[in-house]
Amino acid sequence: MEWQISFYNQKVESETLSFPAGILANFIHIAEMIEEFGPALGAPYTKAMGQGLFEIRAKGKEGIGRSFFCMVKGKEVIILHSFIKKSQKTPAKELNLARKRLKEVKS
Repeated sequence: MEWQISFYNQKVESETLSFPAGILANFIHIAEMIEEFGPALGAPYTKAMGQGLFEIRAKGKEGIGRSFFCMVKGKEVIILHSFIKKSQKTPAKELNLARKRLKEVKS
C-alpha cells in the first residue's frame, strides 16, 4: 500500500461508512485499488472534476454513491465529501461543498 486515504473530518468518515452495504462494498474496493495503484484509476472508478478535485464513483444495487477527494503532499488522498446520488446530474450544492473543502485543504 503506497497511497494513504484519510477523511476531511469525522463527519465525512461516518457519512461515507454509512453508505448502504452494496455501495459501501464497492467504495471499499475502489479505495483499496487507490491505495495500491494510486488515484488515477479512471472510468468507471474515478473521474476528474477539475481544479484538483476528483470523485470516487461507487455503485451498488441500492444506487450510486459519490465521494469527492483531492491529493495532497506525498501520496495522500483526502476524502472531502460523500453523498448518495439521487439524480442524473451531480447537485451543485454537493460539488460546491467539496470545492470549499478543497480550498481549505490546499491553503
